[in-house]
Amino acid sequence: MDSVHLMDRMHDTAGARVVGRVKLAARPSAGAVCAPLAYDWQTMATYLDHAATTPLLDCAREAMIGALSATGNASSLHTAGRGARRRVEESRETIAGALGVTPSEVIFTAGGTEADNLAVKGLWWSRTAEDPARRRVLASRVEHHAVLDPIHWLGEHEGAEVVWLDVDDEGRVDPEQVSRELSASPGQSALVAVMWANNEVGTVQPIAELAELCSEAGVPLHVDGVQAVGSIPVDPTLPATLAISAHKLGGPLGVGALVARRGLELTPLTHGGGQERQVRSGTLDVPALVGFAAAVEHTVGDMAHRSARTQALRDDLFARVLEVAPGSIVNGAVGGLDTRLPGNAHVSFPGCESDALLMLLDAAGVEVSMGSACSAGVPEPSHVLLAMGIDPVRARSSLRFSLGHTSTAADVDALVEALPAALARAGRAGQVRISAQMAAAARDGG
Repeated sequence: MDSVHLMDRMHDTAGARVVGRVKLAARPSAGAVCAPLAYDWQTMATYLDHAATTPLLDCAREAMIGALSATGNASSLHTAGRGARRRVEESRETIAGALGVTPSEVIFTAGGTEADNLAVKGLWWSRTAEDPARRRVLASRVEHHAVLDPIHWLGEHEGAEVVWLDVDDEGRVDPEQVSRELSASPGQSALVAVMWANNEVGTVQPIAELAELCSEAGVPLHVDGVQAVGSIPVDPTLPATLAISAHKLGGPLGVGALVARRGLELTPLTHGGGQERQVRSGTLDVPALVGFAAAVEHTVGDMAHRSARTQALRDDLFARVLEVAPGSIVNGAVGGLDTRLPGNAHVSFPGCESDALLMLLDAAGVEVSMGSACSAGVPEPSHVLLAMGIDPVRARSSLRFSLGHTSTAADVDALVEALPAALARAGRAGQVRISAQMAAAARDGG
């Protein structure tokens, strides 16, 4: 396949810089509202990977620019330090107000991955220190690796007894299984971990029911809410802990939060200055937190309107993809915001390898994903699809199309226009690969 030069040019035109396919405005417009950062999106590739990261909102950018001009460590006691601390606490209050929790329940982290690790390991260490009999960890098989890998680590290094919760063919956990597992070993579970909405297939979990079961059993529930917050209604008071990430909401990269119930004991992952309720040491990134707060406030406040619009685009994408690719298969749940994320479209294209199809679409100017961005480049089939009972061959033929706040009908048009040729070429490449594998097997057998 020909190599694709994604960043092929850079020059100035009419007061703006063009970098690859992205046109950057020379300066922000006066009186900018909270909208997508001032890119000319018509000059760039069709971006259908918002689940990996979504463009920075203009309000977040403007807030960060103001904060970047100020000096001060939020842990310092002088005037500059107190000013930085004020901006941190105002950001905390803004995020808490948007989510419906108290400011003291918002612990700032470097992103969703750190928040998940702090919850999983922090709860495990605190709960087992209090009662060594609490060695069981219950988690769904479709969790993000930011949850899966810490749990694997606890099993390998700390002696945790890991119980993996099965999912149905749509990727949903059965609360009855959770109830049985909690009842089977009362007093022996350290925590339960189930994500609010799946990052690959978009399926929404029955968190309210699971939270009630965990509460009755006296076991904390950790929820990875990275994909859910700002896209569907989320009540952060239901679980014991909830992880969120700024860059999934239109905020900056490298910042997030763990919403942790008051009075909940968490053992720190890092030690140093004792910031963030003594459980997350480190100098706080004040400009990033200011941008994070602006993004959360806008995104959560505008959720109903934006999610309805995004879901309509997603449903049109599904219908038209199935029309131009009749053999394709939709993965995950169907329905409204209570069953599937509004911007998520996950489809299998039997006979095509997803990596080849992804690169062919990319060459045509359409950017999509094979699933979790954090595991991109790994040639193994998705653990999420395998847990749903999808065979490995079909799993390797799957792509995720995810829409967000900058998505338009033109993006769907571009995908539908590029898809048939990409499928035809990927299908031919797949046949060549299969023939080569069969020939190699015949030689080995001979």
